[in-house]
Amino acid sequence: MLQRFRTMIPCLLLAAASASASADDGKGWGYFGGTSGGTRHSQSRQIDRSNVGQLGIAWRYSTGEVQRRGAELITNSSTQTTPILVDGSLVFCTPFNRIVALDPATGRERWVHDAKVALDHKIPYSYNCRGVTRWQDPQAPAGAACATRIFMGTVDSRLIAVDSRTGRRCAGFGKDGEVAIARPVDKWKGESAIFSAPVVVSGVVAVGSFIMDNLRTDAPPGTVHAFDARTGALRWQFDPIPRDPSDPGFATWLEGSALRSGAANVWSTMVADEARGIIYAPVGSASPDFFGGMRKGDNLYSSSLVALDATTGKRMWHFQLVKHDIWDYDVSAPPLLADLPRNGALVPAVVQNTKQGFVFVFDRRTGKPLFPIEERPVPQTGALPGEWLAKTQPFPVKPAPLVPIGPVTEDDAWGFTPWDRWQCRKEIRKYRSEGIFTPPSAQGTLLTPGSAGGANWGGAAFDPKTRTMFVNVNRVAQVLRMIPRSEIPGLEGIGLEGGKDIAAGIGTPYGTNRTWLLSPWGAPCTAPPWGELVAIDMVSGDVRWRVPLGSIEKQLPFKFEWNLGTPNLGGPIVTAGGLVFIAGTMDQVIRAFDAETGEMVWRHELPAGTHATPMTYEADGRQFVVLVTGHHLWFGAPAGDEIFAFALPERKRK
Repeated sequence: MLQRFRTMIPCLLLAAASASASADDGKGWGYFGGTSGGTRHSQSRQIDRSNVGQLGIAWRYSTGEVQRRGAELITNSSTQTTPILVDGSLVFCTPFNRIVALDPATGRERWVHDAKVALDHKIPYSYNCRGVTRWQDPQAPAGAACATRIFMGTVDSRLIAVDSRTGRRCAGFGKDGEVAIARPVDKWKGESAIFSAPVVVSGVVAVGSFIMDNLRTDAPPGTVHAFDARTGALRWQFDPIPRDPSDPGFATWLEGSALRSGAANVWSTMVADEARGIIYAPVGSASPDFFGGMRKGDNLYSSSLVALDATTGKRMWHFQLVKHDIWDYDVSAPPLLADLPRNGALVPAVVQNTKQGFVFVFDRRTGKPLFPIEERPVPQTGALPGEWLAKTQPFPVKPAPLVPIGPVTEDDAWGFTPWDRWQCRKEIRKYRSEGIFTPPSAQGTLLTPGSAGGANWGGAAFDPKTRTMFVNVNRVAQVLRMIPRSEIPGLEGIGLEGGKDIAAGIGTPYGTNRTWLLSPWGAPCTAPPWGELVAIDMVSGDVRWRVPLGSIEKQLPFKFEWNLGTPNLGGPIVTAGGLVFIAGTMDQVIRAFDAETGEMVWRHELPAGTHATPMTYEADGRQFVVLVTGHHLWFGAPAGDEIFAFALPERKRK
């Protein structure tokens, strides 16, 4: 969708060894999010503000996936993986579910495990693997096979366990080291998959699922499955759509629609409070995304944050972040666990960033908000025939919204020249815009923010010393048009043509067409920055600083760094050295920012897309910053399959 932004701006401008540290000491990276609570924080401080400018490539490694898979499969893949450090190896997965273990100091390959997934998925985004998860069996003798194991979910809905030292299957887990996730027969290959890293707590390994958006009403259920981490036996299941009439959430699906609806899946990464045995599940929207006439009511527990007992799967508490979601505002960012001072004591908190650009903060034991949340009226006019609208939606009072949520008017039109600003004014005039939660329409509705966020699956990082959260956001409005099914009779999946995302919506009166609000020259019609990195004081709820994230240099006919911010996917990390590392932008650059001031202090351009979250660790006395590069369909960057490790020169180490 965003390739048009990449390609058309030039026209405008021409016209105008074993690791020396473990995850336990805070200098490793033992989880997808750095810690089990997803803080993305490292105690490493070897690289700091004074020397970060000396960072260079220490080693690089290619998985060979681009050459191995071919253009069609690579086009339908996304590289979003973050490695973990476990048993002296750097371990990550490719979009095609090959697990790779490297020497963390040299990048030398140690072992590879190929899950041999099905390669006949044709739907966009069908191939992805964001991460793997480790688990140490407390009952296993030291040095025994699979004493520490690595779990990975696959694109064909299997959960696989391998030995962390050898990559061999754990024979005692399920059948031959894997369990199959029961799914209904899919009408489209690739509709259901596992992309995100599993979560392991209290001897239970739990996985959510990716379910393709916008295809049909009767999508597969978004059930979370949990298995015994040692044997693979099914321990519990949690379906976010309450099928049991005795569940209090059942009444929020009017006319018994809970029995006919699908999705509401946990496609992002869950996190765990290991001490309390709680899993925090960010739940997505119910199917279909943009028309809810067949699922009238608030639709609990879709688009919610849900706390689950890790041993039983029992729902402990929940908070619905979007009632009757018809904007694809599913909860995409992983939750973040932090301890925050309140009334002279530290309160265990869970922080949930959202696509709306909202930040919700709760006591993670009870679900009680730590900042006020108000129920506010939302637009009630212009809904499609047969649609049902929630009268109010929850708005956190603090922190304030991280992105614009108000109506887009002609006066908001932006351009490099008076001509393209005038064209944007005409474009904005075509569409409905009453601010956030304006109902989808056949006329075309401006989504502010768009369904890519606000914040997205990259999540946030948290510095426990300064109690500052760092999160990247998108600020580009989106045009959503509802298309009568009679106008797209032959469409049964998703079409991506000419920058348009057209989905079938089978079982509803409407398909959908999503585009970005762009000028004729391909630039957003709203003012920059189009992407930002934001630092928030999580004690006061105030923004400490915000800076544009990304340069449009790749869209220019000449070399020039122009930091207007770009749409972005991927997340930040923060270190005790006072640095925030982040990639994710359209310019194929990884950057470091001063965590205190927001000043960009280092950048390095890479040869392929950079839409994964980085990580850092120490090995052989040296701190490394690592990023996996590759493809993402939205951004049009060159495909790649390399992992890059950055470090200080040997003479620069302290």
